[in-house]
Formats: sequence, C-alpha cells, structure tokens
Amino acid sequence: MESAAETFNPWSVVNVVFHHLAGQGLHPTLGGADPGAPAADLLRALGIEPAAEGDRQVGENVQRHLAQIRAAIFSEEE
Repeated sequence: MESAAETFNPWSVVNVVFHHLAGQGLHPTLGGADPGAPAADLLRALGIEPAAEGDRQVGENVQRHLAQIRAAIFSEEE
C-alpha cells in the first residue's frame, strides 16, 4: 500500500515559527527577504513536499505568463 505524498503550504510554517518565536518573547520581523523559500526548504528537510497552491510566487509567475500570452495574441490582431 503506497501512501500519498504529504504536502503543506510553506507559509503555514512561517506562521507557526513566527508565533512560536513571539511566544518565547522574541520579536521576529517579516520584510526585506521572502521567507517562503527557506520555509519550503525546511518542509523538504522534514520529508514534506511544499504545495504550490497558496504560493504567491507561483501565482505571480502564472499571471506574468498569461500577460505575455495576451500581449502576443492581441498585438497580432491589431
């Protein structure tokens, strides 16, 4: 019996770590660097594959690609 690969949103890890640090009296700040990639690396190290859904970078890349397609199609019609 093969088990399905477990996935998890990397931002959930960022949220858990942020609240854990704040609970310990530390005051982590977000900004400047995107913590999504290190969170995804942490998940992989734990044997969990990060899921693309909810990933801002994936969504932005899709939107950018769609804009390129629209520009290519509609610029030919003009």
